[in-house]
Amino acid sequence: MGIFKAYDIRGIYPQELDEDMARGIGKALVTFLKVPAVMVGRDVRLSSDSLFAALASGITESGADVLDIGRVSSPMAYFASHHLKAPALVMITASHNPKEYNGFKLARENSAPISGETGIKQIEHIFNTRSFIPSGKKKGKITQMDAAPAYVKHVFSFVDTKSIEKDLRGRKIAVDAGHGMGSLETSFILRRLPCHLAELNTTLNGSFPSHEPNPLEEKNTLELQRAVRQEKADMGIAFDGDADRVFFIDEQGRRISSDIITCLIAKEELRAHPGSSIIFDVRSSRAVKETIEEAGGKPVMTRVGHAFLKDMMRKKDGIFGGEFSGHFYFKNNFFSDSGIITALKVIEAICKSGKKLSQLAHPFQRYASSGEINLTAPHKEKILESIKKHYSDGDILTLDGIRVDYPDWWLIVRPSNTEPLLRVSIEAKEKSILKEKEKELLSLINRGE
Repeated sequence: MGIFKAYDIRGIYPQELDEDMARGIGKALVTFLKVPAVMVGRDVRLSSDSLFAALASGITESGADVLDIGRVSSPMAYFASHHLKAPALVMITASHNPKEYNGFKLARENSAPISGETGIKQIEHIFNTRSFIPSGKKKGKITQMDAAPAYVKHVFSFVDTKSIEKDLRGRKIAVDAGHGMGSLETSFILRRLPCHLAELNTTLNGSFPSHEPNPLEEKNTLELQRAVRQEKADMGIAFDGDADRVFFIDEQGRRISSDIITCLIAKEELRAHPGSSIIFDVRSSRAVKETIEEAGGKPVMTRVGHAFLKDMMRKKDGIFGGEFSGHFYFKNNFFSDSGIITALKVIEAICKSGKKLSQLAHPFQRYASSGEINLTAPHKEKILESIKKHYSDGDILTLDGIRVDYPDWWLIVRPSNTEPLLRVSIEAKEKSILKEKEKELLSLINRGE
């Protein structure tokens, strides 16, 4: 698979993505967008500084300026782009991928994402054909910019800090930044809260020595889960590498599904904004749609991926959106995802309700779930067709892969947009049904029929 993906540009450094390519991508981006300036932020990965220098060279050689916001989280970059009115944005990051990877997240003005369908394919064509705009006599310049003080104010605007300050005193929160950009979010935001903070891996280190910066995988939250239990913390917060995703641990040290967090925040947002649209991806639990409808909102299902969620948020004027992968989106955050805003919203819900996180989660834990199962499948299209045929009596949706709904269970099988895998999820009203259907589906896939 190439480095030009469905959501971003990403690959192993330097085998798949190196400085020469970064310089060419900078030129291709300016050629495609025809903008006078590009804002560029970067994460802590070991290759990010050198890729920044090369990308900036390509941008300035094409006559555009570089607005350098330095080392930031992706949510910080989205905010800075909007706040400082940047014509375009590149965030240098490989998000949750292992340390060997790096890449570029791209956006137009107002932090509107550029996906494969809205520009990455065109940028790839310009890059491959070297059909760049001619280098002008006047090169662009690089200007350092800082939006951190305004960012802090923006993040805290999402919660009623005065109403939760009293309840936070005496509470304990554990946070694992994974040595990624959540370290900055912890420094700028969480340390300002009047509670005891048990910090894990909150120093920046692009080699990610403690664990991969991917809290979606349970092995990467085990340290945090132990800390929550040992410290008797009220909750645990885990950020991914660029801090646009967040995962939660309850007071008993158990992982809380992202679907549950979507339900929790959707209910709160609909209380404040009745009748609004809530966006969620096709992998989401049936409990998400049910919760939105029960709260009087409009449920809108869309494809998997941050670029598609953001696009649908804009199209439907969604007040909030949630993904199975731990991305959470807010209308007042320029329709973008933010791990730290989500963390504050969950903290606020605990404080206002007087309940424990496990108690808040319980009403939404309605179904037994397999979680996401990743399978290597050499004949993906053939398998998808066989699944469609085998379950033809169900309610079939082909929005992204194949989702089939039955009254007491549902499944989704979709090809990964970033890896050569099939991703499988099953949910059922009863554990016995889940076990039966999981065995049936995996047998069908493994036969390759």
